[in-house]
Formats: sequence, structure tokens, C-alpha cells
Amino acid sequence: MEVEIWSDIGCPFCYIGKYNFEVALDQFDAKDQVKVSHRSFRLDPTASVEPVETMVELLAKKYGQSIEEAEQMNMQISEAARPAGLELNLNTVVPSNTMDAHRLVKHSESAGKEDVALERLYRAYFTENRNVADRETLLEISGDIGLEISDVEKMLSADDYKEAVITDQNEANQLGAQGVPYFVINRKYSISGAQPPEKFLEVLKRIQQEEKASVDLSDGQGATCTDEYCE
Repeated sequence: MEVEIWSDIGCPFCYIGKYNFEVALDQFDAKDQVKVSHRSFRLDPTASVEPVETMVELLAKKYGQSIEEAEQMNMQISEAARPAGLELNLNTVVPSNTMDAHRLVKHSESAGKEDVALERLYRAYFTENRNVADRETLLEISGDIGLEISDVEKMLSADDYKEAVITDQNEANQLGAQGVPYFVINRKYSISGAQPPEKFLEVLKRIQQEEKASVDLSDGQGATCTDEYCE
């Protein structure tokens, strides 16, 4: 079973959804047969690398709220993350561009560190409130997770993986994603949003049964046609 997860480093529900899915996967009896891949989705491709507005100011402007209302909304989301053991300091987040952070996740895949890179970036963004568009921050994170710093420097100085990040987002749009997190299983089934663990587990089990039911139960003796001949 292949699970693709579209997410953005700057999306709190993506962080929560990732945790909830992993809780469900750990309870799934066929978890060793599940391959998880992380795909890029930028909620605001135009975001500044060096933001001049705070997250609260941006939210208040976006939703036509007061600063106090935006702060209260952030507190509610932070409370929703607590059952997952996640510390989200949303009112002091640095709302920066996530392109290079996504590129770092892509780069880390070849070293088998895709998941740990994403996890570390989430923590840097939401808990430590660091600017994940900052080059030095990304290099420090790379060292934290055991990547070769010189390789990361070369990648960040070039355009490596930019096209892959854009392609991921285009694929999500083609698959019908209206937002993130967006989970696609075997390119046939989709789940939207940060569902609770029990919901993810229910879906995994149901797909497992449906996939089993769709296997070929013939004895191999029936007549068939191919594009070349019939037999």
C-alpha cells in the first residue's frame, strides 16, 4: 500500500495530521507493507523570505478579524494539537516562504531522512518559531538530522528540486486537493484534513479489504485477448 501525503511546513493541521496518521499506522496490522511518501504543497508561494508582518497580523488581515480574534483562533488550534503532544506557538510563528524548506525535504529523501527532515522543520516552525526560509536555519537543521552540510549548501545555492516541488503541487490539484493535509492511497483513495487516528485506521483497514477483494481469483485457464492476439 502506498500513501502519499501532501502538506506544507507552514500548515498546523498538516503537523497534527501527520502525527495522527502515524498513530493509526502504528496500530495497523499491515503497517510493514505501507510505504509513506511526503509531497510538497505551498499554501502561499508568494510569501516573503524575510516577512515584515507577524502571523497574527497576516491572519487578521486575511480573515477580516481583529488582532485579538486572530490570537484567539491561534490559541484554539494550539489547544487542538495538545492531545497529540505537539507544542504549537502560533502567535509567534515567523510566516515565511517554505520553498527552500520543501527543497530540503526532497534533498533528504536520498539519505532516507525525508520524514525526519519534515518533522524537524515542523518543530522549528511551530515550536521554536524560526524562519525556515533562512539559509543558516536550514543548514543548522540539516546538521541536526545528519545531512552533509556542503551538499545542502550546494543544493540551496542552485535550483535543485524547485521543479519537483511545483510538480507535486500540480499533481495535488489534478487529484482534487482543495487544501492540505491531503492523503492519497494507491492513487485511488483520498482523505482530506487532519482526521483523528481512529478515522485513519478505519480507512486503512477498509482499503486493505477492498484491495484484497479486487485481486484476480481466476485459475488462469480462461480465454483472454491482448492487443496482439486472442487465446
